[in-house]
Amino acid sequence: MKLAKLLATAAIMTLGAGMAYAEGANIFVIGGKPDDPFWGIVKKGAEDAGKLVAAQGGSVTWLGPQNYDNLGVDAAELIRQAIDQGATAIVAPDWVPDAMDPAFQAVAAAKIPFIVYNAGGLEAADRLGAMNYVGSNDYKGGLGGGEYLAKAGSKSGVCINSLPGAANIEAYCKGYGDGLTAAGAKADVLPLPATAEGNVTAVAQAIKAYLLEHPDVDSVFTTANLDAVGAVQGIAQAGMEGKVKVCGINFDAAILDQIDKGTQACAIDQQGYQQGFYAVSILNGYVNYGLTIPTREILTGPGVVDAANIKATLAGASQGTR
Repeated sequence: MKLAKLLATAAIMTLGAGMAYAEGANIFVIGGKPDDPFWGIVKKGAEDAGKLVAAQGGSVTWLGPQNYDNLGVDAAELIRQAIDQGATAIVAPDWVPDAMDPAFQAVAAAKIPFIVYNAGGLEAADRLGAMNYVGSNDYKGGLGGGEYLAKAGSKSGVCINSLPGAANIEAYCKGYGDGLTAAGAKADVLPLPATAEGNVTAVAQAIKAYLLEHPDVDSVFTTANLDAVGAVQGIAQAGMEGKVKVCGINFDAAILDQIDKGTQACAIDQQGYQQGFYAVSILNGYVNYGLTIPTREILTGPGVVDAANIKATLAGASQGTR
């Protein structure tokens, strides 16, 4: 009798798994624009997790804006597109809450499970009714950069904000400023138009002009990959190479090369690959099997990459995961 009961239970479990594999999860992921180096790493994480999703009969669809000129409105529209296209689960950042929260509320109203990732934090997940938040703590990321540069001797720094109004970018700059001022240093913010984000030449010119007007500045903090490349170039163009240290959020091969060569002091790592991978994996398990992660805030950072651990990080970057 016990054996028969066990066999019956096993048959039910097998049938349930087969049904889940047949139906699968159609997961939509909203991320950055196609040529953004950081978001390319997040996308790889989502796609790698998507291999299991596909094996179980589902799919992962990536949606991203063509530019960041109207970030909040465009991202909200992408969330609504995911609903209209039959998403059974959605992953999205809460970059601009005022513009995006109504779209998240539409997801909740449609009873579609979703995860907030990359921007917004646990506060956004709680406010919107998301299953989890997956990502770094933006304020702490900026704080870590400010504290690092203060310990390195910075007395006056500036944060380059090339996406004014984006909640995560504002949090980075605030954290950076707090990290410096807590050590007795001065901190400023240089806002740039959204069209400058990712434009190395525009960022370099803006930083050069700023440094020539503020010769006492000895550290620059950037909030996007290519902005750090522009920062290093702008510092050199201003004739201040060796005087002004650079730290920034995120990295890619070019930034790691800068750290390796000593033209950039550090990068704050939020491990974008894990953001895409974990968010998709969690939703796939939930849609197929009702699995949940009780730790609702799943932090992927911040961490610091500098001369001390650059070699190990380069190894991960060669595989497209760092």
